[in-house]
Amino acid sequence: MSEALAIDAVRKSVTVECAAEDAFRVFTAEATSWWPTTTHSIRGDEVTEVVFEEREGGEVYEVSASGEKGLWATVVTWDPPSRLVLAWNILGAEPVPTEVEVRFTPVDGTRTQVELEHRGWEALPEGAAEKRSNYDTGWDVVLGAYVDRV
Repeated sequence: MSEALAIDAVRKSVTVECAAEDAFRVFTAEATSWWPTTTHSIRGDEVTEVVFEEREGGEVYEVSASGEKGLWATVVTWDPPSRLVLAWNILGAEPVPTEVEVRFTPVDGTRTQVELEHRGWEALPEGAAEKRSNYDTGWDVVLGAYVDRV
């Protein structure tokens, strides 16, 4: 019996110029306005909407112009405005999902620190290190677009 090697989580942190409530709302309810779907989605330029169902057990998905739904994740924890945890598994492509946790921490009355941790890579049966590397740079692009929008 072999043990899975530990693979470090992807950790990203940005500070946005708004209250935690606004930061959480823009990240989730207004994701369509900032998520870089052209490069970071299933259907690219065809995506017209990004949906976060606002409840535990809800889904996170994209909708194309033709109405096709592309599943990204399932909501594990929905705790506005401080925390969101997702079982991340785009279109069920992996046998087990990884986990994305996003925390929104007020810095003062006008700024919020947004910390993202994407973990659970060692549970993937193959290609975990490469996938982790791709997400490490991918989350920089996604969070950069988020910061620009806020």
